[in-house]
Amino acid sequence: MLLTAPADTARANRRRGSAADGVTFWHTLYLGTSRYNMAPGTAEPEKSALFPMAFLVEQDPGSTASAHYHQQDQFQLVVDGHGIMGTHEVGPVTVHFTGAYTAYGPIRADKEAGVHYFTLRNGFDPGARFMTMPENRVFLRSVPGRKHREAVNGPLPDAGPAAETLLAQEADGMGAWRYRLAPGERAVGPDPAEGRGQYWVVVGGEMIQDEASLPRLSCSFVYPDAPPLAAQAGAAGLDVVVMQFPRRG
Repeated sequence: MLLTAPADTARANRRRGSAADGVTFWHTLYLGTSRYNMAPGTAEPEKSALFPMAFLVEQDPGSTASAHYHQQDQFQLVVDGHGIMGTHEVGPVTVHFTGAYTAYGPIRADKEAGVHYFTLRNGFDPGARFMTMPENRVFLRSVPGRKHREAVNGPLPDAGPAAETLLAQEADGMGAWRYRLAPGERAVGPDPAEGRGQYWVVVGGEMIQDEASLPRLSCSFVYPDAPPLAAQAGAAGLDVVVMQFPRRG
């Protein structure tokens, strides 16, 4: 199964948002739902369910999102602007992975450009739990079997090999790759059965899927039971990042 979210369609969901720590941003929902889009009284999806959840955050210039954690595994892909995430400089293109209940940040946006990043999950998450709140620190220490898991690579140059590994695939399938294709070229991605879902995010050019055109800042989610995705570049070529979630033990 394949879910697709073209950038021009998702743009209709763009709206202002603010978090409990006061950070402000533009929020654009691509797939699934989030607390910024859910109607009051809507039941949350089951925590254990495979539930694609993708949105673009345009964090305001000069703002800081406090250190926090989530109940789900998460990729973030920086596509515009610049900033500091924890101790890591980030900008286009930076891929960042955090495991469930891994605290990370703060995210400090550039004073002029801000920082824009996709937040990508394969399970529903009700929102950030900020480390500035004592009850969240207490809860984090109580999570059984918790371990800190974080990986990052970037900022990466526009030019590079046709295919490269951004995060080496680990034993449970977690990994990230980048494909740069000339107009009309095709590339076949990793086998989705090795992980728990993949996101494909177009960071340049155009991707053709089932005769549909997906321009820059479009994304797709590939389910684990789907065949490997074959990406084809449009007339402007294609630069696409693939991020695969780990299997659960």
